[in-house]
Amino acid sequence: MTIKTEGVHAGEVLLSEANGTRSREDITLAATAAVLPAGQLLGKVTATGLYAPYAPAAADGTEVVAAVLYAPVGISASPQRSVGIVRDAEVKRALLTGLDTAGETDLLALGILAR
Repeated sequence: MTIKTEGVHAGEVLLSEANGTRSREDITLAATAAVLPAGQLLGKVTATGLYAPYAPAAADGTEVVAAVLYAPVGISASPQRSVGIVRDAEVKRALLTGLDTAGETDLLALGILAR
């Protein structure tokens, strides 16, 4: 028998958010060579303004968490539109990808609490 494991669904990472969809923004992701799960921490590339996976050792802007990915996205050779949680929300710590101490501090600065 084959066992299948589902990934994190769109919005599953959210515990609560500001009224309406004020916590979310339309964002543009840089090209990705890997599937990004919902809950992936994202930084914003300074030179392009595109979002990419949080990379604490980088020096291109992605070393600071700027958003949490709302829904999973696939591999893409070009930038693609998505939705990010960028302010005033509570998220499930266990579903965040890439979380470390510095990343959690960055989230708090955005008003995003990991619970």
